[in-house]
Amino acid sequence: MGDEKAPVTALNVTEIKKLIPHRYPMLLIDKVVDIDADKVSGTGIKNVTVNEEFFQGHFPEKPIMPGVLTIEAMAQTAAVVRMQISPESAGQLVYFLGIEQAKFRRPVEPGDQLHLHVSLLRQRGTISRFRGVAKVDGKIVAEAELTAMTTENS
Repeated sequence: MGDEKAPVTALNVTEIKKLIPHRYPMLLIDKVVDIDADKVSGTGIKNVTVNEEFFQGHFPEKPIMPGVLTIEAMAQTAAVVRMQISPESAGQLVYFLGIEQAKFRRPVEPGDQLHLHVSLLRQRGTISRFRGVAKVDGKIVAEAELTAMTTENS
């Protein structure tokens, strides 16, 4: 990645939208904090509210955030961290390629605040592999290894 690594402590949603193309209702992170360019890691924050569209059908009587959306939120966090610390990636896209070792430990409900911790496991060319751990109130709710590719936006 780039030699110049500017220290960044947090990105708000406006700054996130400059780095990844996701928009409502698929933008699943509200903030990214604790970005560490040396470790290629960071933490995304998702404030889960009862107004989320997916709660209308998953499940109306007992609303639970779909696990696949928790994984997607981790992937978006990893993409933001990757793009933020790599100035040479400006204007590129990060495509989600794979999920491995995904585990779901607890349900995520309205009112929860997801902390999506991601850290780079390895980088080979344009392919990145991240470890993601999602927590609510310090307890693990999901974890996975995520693979992504950075490519030209054409």
